[in-house]
Amino acid sequence: MNIILGSQSPRRRELLRGLDIPHTEVCIDADESYPAGLQGGDIPMYISRAKAEAYLRMHMLEDDDLLITSDTIVWLDGEVLGKPRDEQDARRMLRALSGRTHQVYTAVTFAQSGTLTTKVDCTDVTFEPLTETDIDYYVTTYKPLDKAGAYGIQEWIGYIAASRINGSFYTVMGLPTHLVHRYLSNHQVPVNLKY
Repeated sequence: MNIILGSQSPRRRELLRGLDIPHTEVCIDADESYPAGLQGGDIPMYISRAKAEAYLRMHMLEDDDLLITSDTIVWLDGEVLGKPRDEQDARRMLRALSGRTHQVYTAVTFAQSGTLTTKVDCTDVTFEPLTETDIDYYVTTYKPLDKAGAYGIQEWIGYIAASRINGSFYTVMGLPTHLVHRYLSNHQVPVNLKY
């Protein structure tokens, strides 16, 4: 099976490599907007599927191809925190997350010769209170403008702020690896593991 990861995220690439599954990586230019009224996990499910559909409009999958796409959002008080527009927006998001519990939803879509399957996973993350100094240091040093909710759990901010995680750490990083493994196992997708 030829596994194709449709992602520009270095974190998703790292996580799929961590499963010891050989794959190729492609960038997908997809519209990441979504219909008004979608809530929580429905948002990344819609966008993950849109990414797969964008790829399929340009490329035909062979019988032995499996395309994997994904999307992540941070959800707080009924509001989606996507990628910040700028550093000021990143600071606003981190202030909102400070001392609170939020949800991280990551969806993954599997496309195979005419079928699309999308799954979503949710993890609760509790942040310690953040000072303005913490927020300023993180934003100026780590430039989290490409990250949902303006943070990467695997970076400095996660070390100091993430006091409780209920769910998959890898879902928060951007790819629910357990769902990928389950899909491959349940669908008996033949892959050559590196080990």
